Formats: sequence, structure tokens, C-alpha cells
Amino acid sequence: MRIIAVGNRELMDGFALLGIETFIDPDKTELEKLLNEIRISSDRTLIYLQQDLLDYQLPVLDLLRREGGTVLISEVPSLHEPQNRQASIDQLITKTIGASALEY
Repeated sequence: MRIIAVGNRELMDGFALLGIETFIDPDKTELEKLLNEIRISSDRTLIYLQQDLLDYQLPVLDLLRREGGTVLISEVPSLHEPQNRQASIDQLITKTIGASALEY
């Protein structure tokens, strides 16, 4: 299984210390290339993706999410805005078991 973290340098330092493969400050083209390579490889992959990279609105990202199966994408907030965590999985959890499951 491949584990990858993608985001800014400050956030990626922590993932690198854990021995996780990191991609630092990718632009839209670099992120799209990485995601396409992952999709084509069909390797089981866990991707920690910094939330603001979702602003790129890449079709391949949507495709990976719809396909499911071998690629799991987990969104992580920027270190500068941890209170702004709004992962898409939160909406599914709220629908399924209620908002109280996300309270802490």
C-alpha cells in the first residue's frame, strides 16, 4: 500500500517525519499528473490531501472519489487554519449517524 501526503511544506514536514511519501507545494499541473499516475497504476493508495488544494477542481480527483476501490483520499486542513476543517466525509457522517458524531 502506498501512503502519500500532499500540501504545503509546514504540513508535509510532519508527514515526512512519519516516513510518509510527501509532495510539497504542488501546482495544479503537478497535482493532476500525480493523481493520474495513481489512477493508472491501480495501486492501493491512501492520500492525505491539504484541503485548499481542492480549489484546483481537478476532474481526476472527482473521478478517483467516484470510482472508490483502491484509492482513499483524506482531506487535512492547513496548519494555519485548523478550525476550517470541512472534509467531505463529514457530510456523509452527519447524514448517516448525525452531527453529534463529529463533536469533540
